[in-house]
Amino acid sequence: MRRFSILSFFWIFLSLSSSINAQELRANVRVSAPGIQGTNRSVFDNMQSAINDLLNDNNWTDHNYGSAERIDCTININIREVVSSDEYSGTIHIQARRPVFNSSYSSPLINYQDDNIHFTFSEFEQLRYSRSNIESNLVAILAYYAYIILGYDYDSFSNKGGTPFFRRAQEIVNMQQNSNYSGWSSHESSRNRYWLVDNLLSENHSPLRECFYKYHRQGLDIMAERAEQGRANIAEALENLEQVHRRRPNSFALSFFFNAKSDELINIFSESPESERQRVIEVLTRVDPSNSDKYNGIASD
Repeated sequence: MRRFSILSFFWIFLSLSSSINAQELRANVRVSAPGIQGTNRSVFDNMQSAINDLLNDNNWTDHNYGSAERIDCTININIREVVSSDEYSGTIHIQARRPVFNSSYSSPLINYQDDNIHFTFSEFEQLRYSRSNIESNLVAILAYYAYIILGYDYDSFSNKGGTPFFRRAQEIVNMQQNSNYSGWSSHESSRNRYWLVDNLLSENHSPLRECFYKYHRQGLDIMAERAEQGRANIAEALENLEQVHRRRPNSFALSFFFNAKSDELINIFSESPESERQRVIEVLTRVDPSNSDKYNGIASD
């Protein structure tokens, strides 16, 4: 009995230690430069390693995460141009997902490509993030999207639970206003890092965030046991998006939502009763007209 007690205590201790030390993100990072010639390729390997370390080893919150609770995400950076010996431009594609309760399915939270990243990186450089002092534009971009991922994940579990992390992302936007790098200014585009977080924190977009919560917690998470009820709750949640569309028909956050969710919505409602399917199609074609052909395809299935 004593041996059992000692072993039990040992494993509990290890479990608690693992939970305390585990970081929030489980990021799969890939840096590629397929069109770049005449550059030492090891710099891209070192860049990938440095980005991986920053995202996966940094503590982004004050919360304790168990290893199974870490957020699965994929970060693909494509270097399109070597501007100078240590200056690069390209794209970053961010995907994040979260598990659905009582299932093996993971639902996409984010699926977005930022086509406008520009940064410096020296070979063997270590990337560090500090809220008070951002060392480089690459760190700013990575930290910004880390907080966006956290915000969306928390929003999917509690109504507007991601607000503290969206505010952190907004802090980074404000700090980068004088950096002379693109993607941070309200004036250069209506669809960039500035506008995404501005949308998410604005009152006009509260219905979108409420939809996001209901979609996941009251919809997907109950579908394993009550599929019809879960699907009906998702259909009801989608009606919130019409409020956002009326107020902000060109909302970046709304299109950001559909970048991740359009295919999933088709899968969810392709087998639903005709009346429910038609109701959902009408809503989706109004609020997401760019994907109307895809949604109308549900009706003919």
